[in-house]
Amino acid sequence: MTHDITLLLRDAAAGDRQAADQVVSMMYAELQRLARSRLRRAGDLTLLDTTSLVHESWLRLSRGAGVDFTDRGHFLAYAAQVMRSIVVDLLRSRQAERHGGGAWHVTLNTQVAESVARHEDEVLRVHEALDDLAATEPRLAQVVQMRYFGGLSEAEIAQCLGVTERTVQRDWQKARLYLALALK
Repeated sequence: MTHDITLLLRDAAAGDRQAADQVVSMMYAELQRLARSRLRRAGDLTLLDTTSLVHESWLRLSRGAGVDFTDRGHFLAYAAQVMRSIVVDLLRSRQAERHGGGAWHVTLNTQVAESVARHEDEVLRVHEALDDLAATEPRLAQVVQMRYFGGLSEAEIAQCLGVTERTVQRDWQKARLYLALALK
């Protein structure tokens, strides 16, 4: 099946719409798993459900002209990145609305509003810290992206990046330390 996906991904990159549709139908369960994982980490902040996130991701993935996926792992890593982008974009737009978007927000219990705002800020802080990490150590950021957001195993990440599993483990440890320090 992995070989079939790889061939279909190459055909889809060459512009074959039918191959692209087959990729989605074959990978739909994996994409839903990624979306569930992404939404679980975002909590109740996004107002998206799994299906909406998968479909929005597919729309963005299909518009990605010139993106060539070498295998299933690369496709899932890129899909995880797209899902992260969608969630972050949605949170940013909600924060923009909250900070002067013209809507009146009435809450009887201010603790609820404060806890949601703190969680949204935390998600955005993680996103910004990951962007900072990508600027200095791109491979570490890729490992975080694929493992945390994409749910890929160390073996799959190693294969995608062309490194050993032990290197992925070390990169994961370094990235976690960097992010922990950046979020203090």
